[in-house]
Amino acid sequence: MSEVTPVSITIRGKALRLRSDQSAEALQSIADYVESTMQRVERATSAVDSLDVAMLTAINLAREVIESREHAIPANDGRLRDLIDRAEAALGEGSA
Repeated sequence: MSEVTPVSITIRGKALRLRSDQSAEALQSIADYVESTMQRVERATSAVDSLDVAMLTAINLAREVIESREHAIPANDGRLRDLIDRAEAALGEGSA
């Protein structure tokens, strides 16, 4: 299990301290994505209130997550198991 450590990230010039098992670089990369999404929302909507920008950003990011989940192959999909079984069988036949 990874060790949970304090990590500082910056979004919109505000330093935030998180406790995470991810590296500071990985978390800052996520923060950079949030920052760029906030900038895009701000330009597209002309919103100036930081809470409005944050809420619109949260909605946009949630939409991205939901769309990604809808297009992902479920882990318990029988087709995936069938493909794995067929690949293993084909490998077994080739080594016999």
